Amino acid sequence: MKLPRSTQPYLRLPGGFISLVAVMDWFSRYVLSWEVSNTMDVHFCLSALEAAFRQGQPQILNSDQGSQFTSEAFTSYLEKQSIQISQDGKGRAFDHIFVERLWRSVKYEEVYIKDYSTVAAAVQSLGKYFEFYNHQRLHQALNYQVPAAVHFRK
Repeated sequence: MKLPRSTQPYLRLPGGFISLVAVMDWFSRYVLSWEVSNTMDVHFCLSALEAAFRQGQPQILNSDQGSQFTSEAFTSYLEKQSIQISQDGKGRAFDHIFVERLWRSVKYEEVYIKDYSTVAAAVQSLGKYFEFYNHQRLHQALNYQVPAAVHFRK
């Protein structure tokens, strides 16, 4: 299937782009945390990790091979937490399919139908979307349950 628009985790704003990162529990599809940044710096990714880990630490963390996720700061943070690092093969989006599908949902159900004029407007609207995604959006792969129901039951 060819998508007519990008599903990459970048959002265009009038003054440029912002990057989006999310930490997701693959079993439940529950988005544990998310952050935006107007730079490609690793710190917003670390902030998302720290927020997610306040809810518990995984044994394994999977990511793509973006520069933030292969940086010394990111990998050493995970190693200090004794978390095994799993990174997808370059150009293999299907290795990271759950997060790639999340980006598609975010873009097609939120971003492309809104017109964010500022970073603050994007953050506010995305916050509402992730709340909807976790607590109201039914998932076929979850037997038509919402991620929160599956996540908090496990």
